[in-house]
Amino acid sequence: MLHIFCPHCQEYREEDEFHYRGQAHIVRPKDPEALTDEEWGSYLFFRKNPKGIHHELWYHTTGCRQFFNVTRDTVTYKIHESYKIGEQPAVKSEDDLA
Repeated sequence: MLHIFCPHCQEYREEDEFHYRGQAHIVRPKDPEALTDEEWGSYLFFRKNPKGIHHELWYHTTGCRQFFNVTRDTVTYKIHESYKIGEQPAVKSEDDLA
């Protein structure tokens, strides 16, 4: 079981208290009306699924009910950091370096 640090509650809690919500740092379209069907479909349905460092969005369901980001290694499940929405990760993924 993962022990996740909630940056809002300032404590480690068991994974059961949280809900994974997908990839973090997704850039929202500035003008959705101008997108083609293919571009809109790509934005809605296609996410990265890397082997290694990945930035994820989590929700503290049974705690403070706040969203936050987690940097986790998808191979080892090691959590490198958790940080509030709007903050930048200290640990970079391969996509961040490209």
